[in-house]
Amino acid sequence: MLVNPVSHGFADTFADPTVIHGQDGYWYAYGTSDPLKSGEGTAHHIPIGRSTNLTDWTYVGDALTGTAAPYVAPGASYWAPDVRYLDGRYVMYYGVTDTTTSTDTNDFAIGVATSPTPAGPWTQQSEPVVAPRPGGSGGWLNTIDPAELTAADGSRYLYFGSYYGGISVVPLSADGLHPAGSATQVALDNKYEGAYVVRHDAYYYLFASSSNCCSGPATGYAVSVGRSASPLGPFTDANGVSMLASRTGGTPVLTQNGNKWVGTGHNGMVTDLSGQDYLVYHGIDRNNPYLDAAYGINRRPMLIDRLDWIDGWPTVRAGAGASDTPQAAPVTAGSQNFSTAPGWLPRGWKTVDGYATGGGTVRRQSGAGDVRVEADLRVPADSALGLTAGPVTVTIDRKAGRLIATSSSRRASAALPAGLDFGTWHNLAVSIRGSQLTAAVTEARQSGPIVAVSLRVTPGTTAGFTGRGDVDNFSVQRLYRPVTRAVPAPKLGKVTWSDDFSGPALKAGWTWVRQNDAVTVAGGTLNWPVEAGDLSGTANTAGVLTRTAPRGDYTVETKVTLDVGVDDVRNYQQAGLVAYAGDDDFARLDTVAIWNTRQIEFGREFPFAGQLAYGGVTVGTPAVTTWLRLVHTLDPRTGEHHFRSESSTDGRTWTLGGTWTFPAGTTPKIGLDAHGGATPAVTARFDYVRIHQP
Repeated sequence: MLVNPVSHGFADTFADPTVIHGQDGYWYAYGTSDPLKSGEGTAHHIPIGRSTNLTDWTYVGDALTGTAAPYVAPGASYWAPDVRYLDGRYVMYYGVTDTTTSTDTNDFAIGVATSPTPAGPWTQQSEPVVAPRPGGSGGWLNTIDPAELTAADGSRYLYFGSYYGGISVVPLSADGLHPAGSATQVALDNKYEGAYVVRHDAYYYLFASSSNCCSGPATGYAVSVGRSASPLGPFTDANGVSMLASRTGGTPVLTQNGNKWVGTGHNGMVTDLSGQDYLVYHGIDRNNPYLDAAYGINRRPMLIDRLDWIDGWPTVRAGAGASDTPQAAPVTAGSQNFSTAPGWLPRGWKTVDGYATGGGTVRRQSGAGDVRVEADLRVPADSALGLTAGPVTVTIDRKAGRLIATSSSRRASAALPAGLDFGTWHNLAVSIRGSQLTAAVTEARQSGPIVAVSLRVTPGTTAGFTGRGDVDNFSVQRLYRPVTRAVPAPKLGKVTWSDDFSGPALKAGWTWVRQNDAVTVAGGTLNWPVEAGDLSGTANTAGVLTRTAPRGDYTVETKVTLDVGVDDVRNYQQAGLVAYAGDDDFARLDTVAIWNTRQIEFGREFPFAGQLAYGGVTVGTPAVTTWLRLVHTLDPRTGEHHFRSESSTDGRTWTLGGTWTFPAGTTPKIGLDAHGGATPAVTARFDYVRIHQP
């Protein structure tokens, strides 16, 4: 079974993880430089984990143990590694927190190292692949969080960046070690970081994390996605909104769901032997959020969960989010890496250094039904090597320069990218579902296909490989069964109370915390000039309009108009719904201006370890008029109050967001707020507040 956190066997914290399937048949994980264990005190420079099954991991060493590259300043840390297998060697990209470019301690850069094996030894290159970038208004742009992509034409790209500067992509040289052009921004600054890009079907998908990574039990990190027909963007979400827009787009992939995990973000991706995708990410146990002392290093272990593609969009566990109970394990057993000569290798094939080499055709029983056959292949020049599945043959034909699938009288082919060396290991995966075959070539199963074909076929009951060259990690598995429906949202229920602000005053039952006499009820709306005060921190100067919440489960909804424009700085004008247990114990779901972005943030403040913890989860995209919901449920096991966020720009189609909890025994009220800055003057107008109950 898969039980999160999967890194528990060797690491209490393993942040910003990425996973690769090595040519030796093991799975390897790499994480940000931190101490691995509580009490250890010393950071590991890119720690490496190894697994045979993606669920049980052991520590095998640190990647960057040798002499640092000359541009790396003494004491610099290494963050968020991304490891790829590119034309015969492993390439690692990572953030460098301090360089010799300046005397500043935050002149970030992207470093790169290479290795013949996934466990090392790793050799740092003498120059960064992306040098420190000066900020337009001083300081240095956040040049961190790298992720490589090999596109369908064989071109290589590197994505990088964070809140100060946004996410950008730069073309790379063929060897992946140098920039080969200028950078293009693909996601707005002040919203996203932690890019990871994959190709799925006809699109490139940009995964990115938003909000705060490291606020202990109040961490609200979450993953969103946009897609594009080009690696250079523009990336738009399921509603067609660009990730570069001021009212920033992004379709939720993973957000906290009310169980013990918060701050679920900074993802990679891995595919098991059945073809099922999994999201690799870190999370924080809200009951044990720090590695050692409170407000020190955040404890962010590695988690893995199933990634489903529903109607063209990725989502973790069909929208259920991070798991904290046992799940079905990824399919990892049964791969043949030829470390010993198996009896079914026929004449003409032999094992050399753990792989099969030679020529001819190998067949073995695969069983009936949907099947996935895959292997790592090295194809000599002017040769062809491929896989068989019943009467189907799919070959990498280097002489013809094509990937070719044949079955009876049918044939499909696609050109191999000219810039890639197919004399080094590449993965070929052939999937047959019903009578439909898809075949894809990837680099170590990463980033999605660089070349693919599809064909209608007649299924068979054998599988194998054929041609001339080298074969490793050969696998025949039952093809995964895709999840095609999202987890249904709870039913809204009927309206049991409402205030449509149609009278000259508020309905009975509303209570002010710090009454604001400028607020009026007129014209069918509650009109609230946005105040200069705030709720977060200890000042508590903003007004809150509250009322007692009903017992049990309910949904509170409002429609709010707040025109704060776009692009300019309006920090931090906001308005929306509040779940309020006190000035230092609340959750607010607001449409808010944060620097040049316009976001919907579900923020939470509460006391923790003698201080106030605050963090936020981003939800959907706001408009001038936005609909907001807080969906309240009581956890039957713990008695906790769960508040899940939702937003809409039309009142009909809703984006489901993250969940914050309140302890059992508390009695949070529900209410409204409008604060964060009075200049320039703007008024929030609420059309109604309605309560729905099952």
